[in-house]
Amino acid sequence: MTGDPSATTPGTIPHCYRHSDRETYVSCQRCGKPICPDCMRQASVGFQCPDCVREGQATVRRPRTAFGGRVRPGSAYVTITLIAINFAFFVIAHATGGENGSFVRRMELWTSVDVPRLDIQGVAQGSYWQLLTSTFLHVQVLHIALNMIGLWIFGSFLEAQLGRWRYLALYLVSGFAGSVAVYVLTDPNSPPSLGASGSIFGLFGAALVVLLRQRADVSQLLLLLVLNLVITFTASNIAWQAHLGGLAAGLVLGAGFAYAPRKHRLAVHIGLLVLVTAMCVVATMLRTAALTT
Repeated sequence: MTGDPSATTPGTIPHCYRHSDRETYVSCQRCGKPICPDCMRQASVGFQCPDCVREGQATVRRPRTAFGGRVRPGSAYVTITLIAINFAFFVIAHATGGENGSFVRRMELWTSVDVPRLDIQGVAQGSYWQLLTSTFLHVQVLHIALNMIGLWIFGSFLEAQLGRWRYLALYLVSGFAGSVAVYVLTDPNSPPSLGASGSIFGLFGAALVVLLRQRADVSQLLLLLVLNLVITFTASNIAWQAHLGGLAAGLVLGAGFAYAPRKHRLAVHIGLLVLVTAMCVVATMLRTAALTT
């Protein structure tokens, strides 16, 4: 005679439906299958089997923030990862010769330069990766320290509010927009640009809009923004184009994330990210054409 080992008939001892060699007198409160101690999952009343627990979790609607981000307990994993990548670039830069090393020369943003003997080419010569890699690159301790402090403060807040993928997209697109602003607005023979400031200013702008949407007090944040803009235009060796480009992208994306109608929220968010990225790509192509003709 064959059949389900867990099946029971009058006068027989029930066995766990997953472990046929284990006797048990406990049944799942949802489906009635016999379950052994290893298969018991605590429920509001009694125990449930693993299959019923999975089915129940699949039907539970996960909570989201007002901006569409999934509510997740725990640390700001994306922010921590971004900080780790920035520090990894910093370590590699100093391990390969620092500011004059080959790694920094290839990763920092050159508008237009072609020096074969030094293996240096600018964006206009096809080194388009510099528009992104330069946003993770630092060579000075104070520079990376200030940017990473800003990344932690604004990044951890926005990651919790926007959710992981929106926040990561905001960071990358803001940094890209800052680099494109440098590429478009600087003289071809300008010194190279590097640093996460464009991305940080993007987070700055998005945080401002999100807080306004929440009707929070933004007076201190505005004061901090004004101070940073004053430093941007008064201090030497600062690429103000990256700061303004990142800030503009952050304000635009932040407004889209914060004020998109709930019914079409996802479509608006994705569409806006694609639009801003496409505008940056078009601006890059036009600048390259102007520099190479």
